[in-house]
Amino acid sequence: MNFFRTKIKKHHNKKLENIVLFFKTSLFITFCLVFFSFANANLTSTNFNLENPVNIIEGGESSSTSFKYFSNTGQISGGQGTSTSFMQNVGFMYFPTASSPVLSATPGNTQVTLSWTSAVGILATITSYELGISTVSGGPYTYVSATSPTIKTSLTNSTPYFFKVRSYATGLLLSESGETPATPVSGGGGGGGGGGGGGSMPIISSTITGVTFSGRAYPLSKVTILKDGQLALSTIAGPDSNFIGTLSGLSSGNYTFSVYGTDNNNVRSGSFTFQVSITSGVTTQIGGIFIAPTISVDKSEVKKGDNIAIFGQSSSSSQIVISVNSPQEFFKNTNSDANGIYLHNFDTSVLEMGQHSTRSKSLKNTEISSFGDTVAFKVGTENVLIDQTKKVSKGDFNNDGKANLIDFSIAAFWYKKSNPPAKVDLNNDGIVNLIDFSIMAFYWTG
Repeated sequence: MNFFRTKIKKHHNKKLENIVLFFKTSLFITFCLVFFSFANANLTSTNFNLENPVNIIEGGESSSTSFKYFSNTGQISGGQGTSTSFMQNVGFMYFPTASSPVLSATPGNTQVTLSWTSAVGILATITSYELGISTVSGGPYTYVSATSPTIKTSLTNSTPYFFKVRSYATGLLLSESGETPATPVSGGGGGGGGGGGGGSMPIISSTITGVTFSGRAYPLSKVTILKDGQLALSTIAGPDSNFIGTLSGLSSGNYTFSVYGTDNNNVRSGSFTFQVSITSGVTTQIGGIFIAPTISVDKSEVKKGDNIAIFGQSSSSSQIVISVNSPQEFFKNTNSDANGIYLHNFDTSVLEMGQHSTRSKSLKNTEISSFGDTVAFKVGTENVLIDQTKKVSKGDFNNDGKANLIDFSIAAFWYKKSNPPAKVDLNNDGIVNLIDFSIMAFYWTG
């Protein structure tokens, strides 16, 4: 009997030891996870930024002359942490980016004049540019620091050259343009086809005064080009989203061009506007235009905590970044399909009650579009759906799905003023007048 009692007691003690060991091991593992995954960083510095999405994959110590960093930083949550001595942006969407410059190339005798639009930095300020040149499409390129406009001289006539521009923020590469070719020709004439964000054209010689546009839009969509506020050219993008169009018969001088796309729901993108100097007897190439995505929402008001669908069209198979503006700006990431269609269901539980807005931009290969138009919505106590079958395609200047007195006021502000926005100039004649108000009246929703 005592033998069995002893055996039971030993078995019981052994079981207790196993339980104690289990809890000790669990506590140790928990301590390690908390310490190494969420430990406070021991930081000493007068001023620095932590910019990378994930700084250190595993725990450990890194050091420099100005600071030390212990353990690791993971994407536990998105957001921005600040102090008087340092700033840390946590999460991939807070990494600084910039829109791609649009590069134009005007060939001349043994030279090419190049200019580009300014890159727009997000979470960064553009401080410099580099111009790349190659005699082979796709590179490799030789890059040098440059400002717009600039002239590349000592080139060989009848030899195709290929150019790109990169944008930097204090030495950090943020974006680059599409490739734009040009061919110097004796006598100042000649040129090459635009790069067009991934597409290419044969290099052709020409003595026609004009300009060729190329870039990315939406698959099989209409692309419209305005010259000094008036309709000058329309073309259709291919299934790969690339478009190209040439405007000829121009006089030499300075022009303001605007380019926009129209998606398969007849929603128009924001206009991309830039100035170009045209030289007589030369076809100027403007390559790497990247039209920003269109954007719509399925509700004008969404009940707090419910989802709101954010959707639109962009370049095929591209990465879409959606921004939702609030006291804290939220970024969400999705992808467009082969037809350029994208959709994201945004959880509004993180938003405060009241008015909000959303916008989107697109990333394809190394090129980044600017943010497109902004669409407003309200977070409230009920869901108010927008009837997409009756969505206003014209006259809706503030993108709220209606043509009403707000839009009338916007149009009235531009009445008979010079250089009205392309979206307000409904018949694209360069002026807002009674014709535009008549078009708005046709789409009026009240």
